[in-house]
Amino acid sequence: MTGALDGIRVLDFTQMMNGPMGTMLLADFGADVIKVEPPQGDTFRKTGETFLGDDAAYFLTMNRNKRSVVLDLGTEAGKRAARELAKHVDIVAVNFRPGIAEKLGITYEELSAENPGLIYCQTTAFGTEGDDSTRPGMDPVIQALSGLMQLTGDEKTGPLKTGMPYCDLITPLLSTIGVMAALNARQKTGKGQRIDLSMMDATIYSMIPRDSYYFSTGDTPARMGNAHWQIVPYNTYETSDKRHVMIIAHTDKFWRALAGAVGADDLLADERLATKEGRLAHREIVDAGLARAFAKKPMAHWNKVLLEAGTMFAPVATFDEVFADPRIQRDLVVELDHPRAGRFKLLANPLKLSGTPLRKVSRPPVLGEHTEEVLAEFGIVLDREGRTGRLEEA
Repeated sequence: MTGALDGIRVLDFTQMMNGPMGTMLLADFGADVIKVEPPQGDTFRKTGETFLGDDAAYFLTMNRNKRSVVLDLGTEAGKRAARELAKHVDIVAVNFRPGIAEKLGITYEELSAENPGLIYCQTTAFGTEGDDSTRPGMDPVIQALSGLMQLTGDEKTGPLKTGMPYCDLITPLLSTIGVMAALNARQKTGKGQRIDLSMMDATIYSMIPRDSYYFSTGDTPARMGNAHWQIVPYNTYETSDKRHVMIIAHTDKFWRALAGAVGADDLLADERLATKEGRLAHREIVDAGLARAFAKKPMAHWNKVLLEAGTMFAPVATFDEVFADPRIQRDLVVELDHPRAGRFKLLANPLKLSGTPLRKVSRPPVLGEHTEEVLAEFGIVLDREGRTGRLEEA
């Protein structure tokens, strides 16, 4: 069986995370993703402290199933080669700051003039217009300015960033939806289009339904750590062996099951806590009572008891526990051999399509590994002076 995007070619000028994550998703579905890198490589190849061979582990995580082509876009030859490649692909992806594509001659207007069916996906930090559009921005900057950071943490910690690069992930997830929509539209019209998405807009949009609270009340949701301003109990509690368990009881049914399972008879007997509204009004009593109960026994005990009672809960798992799970190992973890990085593991795409399965994961490319191969496929040659031409001209 072929992949859903077999036959689709992507010219990928993106670097770091939000762009390469999006093109990797397209590659997982079967698209031929040609990653264009400068002579020194994608910046992500040298980012962070953990390296496998020549490349950072970060880079290897984001760039499987791609081919790497080195072009120096600072030269006329490199620019001409890029424009020539763009004539023959379905999708171009960029995440430059506004103004850079113009300098390189690879804007949507320029490329679509030669390729009217081209889909051009452009992601930026702050959009393409306005005073902020040209300022540099990475995930923590967007977390701060979007308001996401003010929602994370509690009154003691102050605002905190999330434990993973949230803005760098939500942006490509949304932009990929845009690309799929544009591909579908092209089947009907024969015409391509440009997709614009900023990390700022993607992050603000993803805070739904926190926006509804603000629009309805005029108040910013308080920082409440692991608690919830509208549901009680909704929090973590420490067990006797210093583990933590996440508890949610959003209905009276779940509340009774929880309180009964942990032996909190005093909470069950308190008429003030019999309803959702009552528990919300007496949050401190609920949290204190559950904290006392959970502190009496270890996690193994609570895991068994709460499962049997049908409560909504989860131990706060460590990575050792997460990746020891046989199902996770089977469905999500793949191990690859790399000529320089050696053998390493990464996460596979979690989607499952019954009719067009995802591509079997192939290793991330070595810098420039496919330059000659790809240029030859497209009939492009570079002479000794670095000038480009067509094979038929050579």
